[in-house]
Amino acid sequence: MGSPTGPQRQFPSGAAYAEALQHTRLCFQHPELKGARAELTGLGLPRAVSGAFASVFSLTSAASGQRYAVKCFTRHVPDQEQRYEAISSRLALLDPAGLSQPWKLGFEYLTDAVRVGNDLYPVLKMDWIDAVTLSAWLDAHHADRSAVSGLADRFEALTRDLSAHGIAHGDLQHGNLLVASDGTFRLVDYDGMYVPALAGLGGTERGHRNYQSPLRGSDDFGAELDRFSAWVIFLSLKAIAADPALWNRLHEPSGEFLLLTEEDFTSPAGSTGLRTLLAHTDRTVSDLAEQVRSLAFQPLELLPPLARAVPGPRTSATASPTPPAAGPTAPGAGGLPGWMSGHLAEQPATTPATPVTASPDGFHTRTALDVVAVVLWCLALMATLLLPLVLPLAGSPAASPVLVAPLALAATATAFARSRRTERVRSRADLAALTKQLAQVGDPVKAAAKLRKERTKFEAAETHRQAAYPRAQDELTAQYHAALKDTEQRRTRKLRDIAKKIDGLSEERRRALAEALADKQSAYVQAQLARRLVAQSPPHGVGPKLVARLADEHGIRTAADFTGYRTVQNSSYNSTGAVLVLPGGHRADVRGIGEAKAAALVAWRREVIASAVARQPTTLSSAEQQPVEQNIAHRRDRLTTRRTAVESEADTARTQAKKRLEEGREQLARENTTAGDRARRQRQEFSRRTAEIQQSSALHGAPHRRPGGGPKPAERADLRALRTVSVQRPVRCRAAS
Repeated sequence: MGSPTGPQRQFPSGAAYAEALQHTRLCFQHPELKGARAELTGLGLPRAVSGAFASVFSLTSAASGQRYAVKCFTRHVPDQEQRYEAISSRLALLDPAGLSQPWKLGFEYLTDAVRVGNDLYPVLKMDWIDAVTLSAWLDAHHADRSAVSGLADRFEALTRDLSAHGIAHGDLQHGNLLVASDGTFRLVDYDGMYVPALAGLGGTERGHRNYQSPLRGSDDFGAELDRFSAWVIFLSLKAIAADPALWNRLHEPSGEFLLLTEEDFTSPAGSTGLRTLLAHTDRTVSDLAEQVRSLAFQPLELLPPLARAVPGPRTSATASPTPPAAGPTAPGAGGLPGWMSGHLAEQPATTPATPVTASPDGFHTRTALDVVAVVLWCLALMATLLLPLVLPLAGSPAASPVLVAPLALAATATAFARSRRTERVRSRADLAALTKQLAQVGDPVKAAAKLRKERTKFEAAETHRQAAYPRAQDELTAQYHAALKDTEQRRTRKLRDIAKKIDGLSEERRRALAEALADKQSAYVQAQLARRLVAQSPPHGVGPKLVARLADEHGIRTAADFTGYRTVQNSSYNSTGAVLVLPGGHRADVRGIGEAKAAALVAWRREVIASAVARQPTTLSSAEQQPVEQNIAHRRDRLTTRRTAVESEADTARTQAKKRLEEGREQLARENTTAGDRARRQRQEFSRRTAEIQQSSALHGAPHRRPGGGPKPAERADLRALRTVSVQRPVRCRAAS
């Protein structure tokens, strides 16, 4: 195919291919094409559809009966073989079952496939498909809203197929999108296609101007090539599906566009078509139009894929809903409230520890004091029963203090024993701990109000930050475009000045050559004047003595030694004389030379000049032209070098602007990520404090406290429960025997 730096290979013309294809059995080497039947014109010649660098012929294979479109190249394309082989290999790997529709056509690059004259040339063999272009299909079906809407969805699915496999067509437009009879798409013309194997190469075309971003350049070549075109086509299809009248209103018969043209993207403010779609009552149409308008001035690498315009698959309405997880996440169930979901990392359920202990329900151990107390109680009861009988017999009257004393002693011993029990000591410690904890815990109502206030302020700041992030991105993009615009203006201005100077070199060359010739002619005439002696052919009236006086006294020997004369007034003799004018401007007053003889000398000199002029050279020799040509060539080279430098400076400026854009976006992304992490940590902190407030509310026994600050009845009951020890007796008193 020829080296990129070497001489480019010459290809036959379309007419030469047509002549060769009259004998397909001889010109083709491939078995499917050998002997194939070509579609003919009315003159009996193979019909060719010619493009920028190829002619396409329709051939029906004699071997299989399959119809093919065969592209024969008429012009050199850099890296042609590498590109087509990469595209052919990539498409061959696509599984038709994994595609949304059979949009992929057979595509095979054949080297040395067709003979024209004595040389072999490559061809591109593609499956032939019976389908109509997208614009022709819309001409016939634009009134069928359902069909157009379905076609829009299939187009979105097609772009999703391409994106999923890292492929970009490079020239999505109505002529390359064919609609088959079943309403599915077929994609044709893969010349500018991008596949991952071609990463690093430049593009070969810029696509149809009515479907491309104004910012797409010749160097743009990547997986994002189709994104702007996809949005434009999808907008057109959805708009027609919503309002079929838009097709006749905005589309022109045989127009090379659907609803919008290049001018709608480059000058949206003056665009009738775009304004019509922006103002449409259908929200989908107006939103898509706004999206296209905003994308028209964004770099290709920043454009979102079309898939974002289509909602993802929704859960079926008949699907069984997932039951909510049981546990402490439900509001009011003792855990975090429902709004906390998603803001706190999932943690295993734990039972919060609480210093409050249940009231002991009795004594479970026996001590010596308990035994003593029981014995005393038994003795006291016995004394209480016996003393009323003993005292009268002893002659002492029964006295109630004597009777009460044993009981009081037993009660005192019991109280002392209870105060020394472990359960009692533990209950007092628990009561002290609870009292201390209640003193340390703040008012949960106030804490909750403070938390709500802080959270509201935080969420407002987060909303502002999240809204500021896309604005900062837009500002970076605007700065990038401003830098590109400024660079382009400076480049255009400098190139215009350089081009003006280069155009002026031709006139300067002509003028320099004319001046060089004039100098040469002047030198020739001066040489002739210097060789013409006055003594050889003196003018009339100038004798030998006068000639000798001119030479000896004033150095005037040739016609080159004087240039003219001037008259002077002789006051002594009241007459008019003359002086000769020398080349330096000096004057020579020669005795014997009056006005008549001076005029005769000047007339003689003019005759010498006229004779020299008649014989002077009229052209410059090559050697004499060479300095002028070298000077002009040197200046042209400098201007050409300067023009290259200007282009290089513009490229550098664009690269730096893009680098600043990328660095700015990366910095924004880092800052946004850092801020997002801080926000997540802050939300977790809010969740922790919420849990603490809930625990505080549990400690207080209720979500509110009384205005006086004291415990409510429920709180007092808890405190009393800690202060009270069961009076169940660990040892039952047995009757004394």
